[in-house]
Amino acid sequence: MSESSAEVVADVASAAVAASTAGAAGGWRRATGLAGVAIGVVAAGAAAGVALERMTVGRGMRQKARLALDSAGPYGSLRGMPGKAFADDGTELYYEVDDLDPDAAPAMGPRRRRLFGRKAPAPVTVVFSHGYCLSQDSWHFQRAALRGVVRTVHWDQRSHGRSGRGAAQARGEAVTIEQLGRDLRAVIDAAVPEGPIVLVGHSMGGMTVMALADQYPELIRERVVGVAFVGTSSGRLGEVNYGLPVAGVNAVRRVLPGVLKALGQRAELVEKGRRATAELFAGVIKRYSFASRDVDPAVARFAERMIESTPIDVVAEFYPAFNDHDKTEALAYFADLPVLVLAGVQDLVTPSEHSEAIADLLPDAELVLVPDAGHLVMLEHPEVVTDRLADLLTRTGAVPTGATVKGYGGTSSTAQPG
Repeated sequence: MSESSAEVVADVASAAVAASTAGAAGGWRRATGLAGVAIGVVAAGAAAGVALERMTVGRGMRQKARLALDSAGPYGSLRGMPGKAFADDGTELYYEVDDLDPDAAPAMGPRRRRLFGRKAPAPVTVVFSHGYCLSQDSWHFQRAALRGVVRTVHWDQRSHGRSGRGAAQARGEAVTIEQLGRDLRAVIDAAVPEGPIVLVGHSMGGMTVMALADQYPELIRERVVGVAFVGTSSGRLGEVNYGLPVAGVNAVRRVLPGVLKALGQRAELVEKGRRATAELFAGVIKRYSFASRDVDPAVARFAERMIESTPIDVVAEFYPAFNDHDKTEALAYFADLPVLVLAGVQDLVTPSEHSEAIADLLPDAELVLVPDAGHLVMLEHPEVVTDRLADLLTRTGAVPTGATVKGYGGTSSTAQPG
């Protein structure tokens, strides 16, 4: 991105702040397009702006294309046995369980006996935690591939997906990564009261897993048998440049907190502007989610739907927590476990260097870097993520060798072990 593009982004964010301080309804209506830019940026999981490319397809055709993709796309349609857990502040947390297929159980006998002895153990449960502005459906491909082969739990983080609005946030309290760790503990207590666990977290979900370990090391020691960190970070997120030159990043960082706070206070009006700038969102979200030129349009639209469904006040509430996130020391609790660390090399949100830093602190971990991949690597290259995840599950005894199904188990030629 050029310096001039970064300056345009900074001007856009500054204008949105000016509109918020003016406070007049007319000013807000004029600023909704500008506010939409800032919302789109953060909703994509970034903390900086991007240059806006001109669309070459007519608006009417784009609208028809989105409707067609929405009606035809099967992504996010998988559902399991629903359940509810309650966080320590009373927030209702929604989860779904996909149980083990009894017909698949005999194939797991020898491996599980080697690990656990002759007594039939409780099944290994894989708990998936999703990222910022996403939902449990972001694991669609991995869920489809592993369904019936291993017991899985997919949950929506507070204020995301089908979970309730954060009760503490409704009272004006800030969101913290520590709170998310306690939320995960509540889900585990409700959905996985016994048996071994494999924890899988993407982006904010990986941070949630680290916060769980930091607060409940005994749970990790006694029950967790494997961990996967996908496109995440243990800290220093305030140093990420999001693909912008230094001048642009600094300009955006100066104004973005004020923009988000102001927009969160005018949620209803901003959401109208957000819908009006839907085409703009598509380009912003694609840039910060994917790196491949040929990403499936239906997958891109699926990601867009998840992100755009996150209310602006939720976007605003969560953003400050990332700058405070530092769970580097908590990684030590995973040192003796099978660990997978996987990232897209072209991830602009949580750069792959952050995954490499995690792997450096866990020298026995498998590090996989996917060159042609961005932040939503599990949607962009599902076969790579599922293949490496299946290998991790095999090492933990959760599944037998070659247990992945439905075409998402092959190793991609773009995957490179670190």
